[in-house]
Parts: sequence; C-alpha cells; structure tokens
Amino acid sequence: LHVDRQVIGCSDHDGEQAYNLDGEEMWFADFIKREGVEPQPPFIDHITYVDGTYQGAEANQHVCKSNLDVSRRAMKDFKIED
Repeated sequence: LHVDRQVIGCSDHDGEQAYNLDGEEMWFADFIKREGVEPQPPFIDHITYVDGTYQGAEANQHVCKSNLDVSRRAMKDFKIED
C-alpha cells in the first residue's frame, strides 16, 4: 500500500504544487525558475513526470488564486469571533 499525494496551495504572492509518494517529494514546481524539479535520490528507479506537468501546475495556480479571490469576497462580511 502506497500513499500518493498531490499538494496545491497559493497565496497572493506565492504558490506551491508538489507530488509525494510515501512521504517523499517526487516532483515540485519551481515557479521562480519556471520548471518542474524531480528531487529523487539516485538509489531509486527514477520517476519522470509527463511533458506539460509544469504548465499544468501554472494553470492550477491561476485557478487557486481565482478561488482565493472568490472566497475572500464571499467571506468579507463574516464577523471574526473573539
């Protein structure tokens, strides 16, 4: 049994997308260098992600930031409880 996770997150100024397998990071989007990084150790069978994975991560960031905007507008009138 393996645990496979995809993490997508964003803020106004930053974003993240990564794929993990059994707690090990297998791929992440480097939005500064504008490329995908596969930080896998040399002693495993290397997993290569398909062409377009980084472009998909960029698209996911646009969706995430749009959803963040919608959530902020929807919750602007909610009162913060003390």
